[in-house]
Amino acid sequence: MAPEQRERAILDSALTLAAEGGIAALTVRTVATRAGVTPALVAHYRPSMDAFVAEVFGTIVSAERAEVIAAARETGGLRARLAIVVASLLDGARDDVTLVWVQAWAAGARNEELGARVREEMDHWQQELEAIVAEGVAAGELSAAQADGAAWLLLAMVDGMNAHSLVKWAPDDRAALARRALAAILG
Repeated sequence: MAPEQRERAILDSALTLAAEGGIAALTVRTVATRAGVTPALVAHYRPSMDAFVAEVFGTIVSAERAEVIAAARETGGLRARLAIVVASLLDGARDDVTLVWVQAWAAGARNEELGARVREEMDHWQQELEAIVAEGVAAGELSAAQADGAAWLLLAMVDGMNAHSLVKWAPDDRAALARRALAAILG
């Protein structure tokens, strides 16, 4: 295999492992086994496992964000856009990504590269949601006073409900509860 192909195979193997078992599943040995190479070859292509875990995390969650925000932007109106975000993130279909997030929050306390990437990705989510809310304010769908903190509250609600769901401690229909809470926030 060409070096570029081998590097891609290692990354793809790590992405698959993380989707199956979260980023906690990523070790040099597990990635090597999945990629069908030796651990030394993984270490050659990815000399810092901390940086590699941060890269895998970023790849997974940025793809999710791009997909969810693109779907939300396909519709008009603040409430409709936010409803798509809520439904997409809380319907249970993305529990694999939720596990990646929750593990990254915990592991990021010890892995500075991962912690920095978690903060960066959280900032991106915040910016995207604030932009949607600002567009709603500009369109007169909501007052600036109502918009203050709406993106933060939405993120906290989604993150909390998703984290709870990983241990099966959440309402059966998280999205419906979040829509009701969002309606109360937006007035």
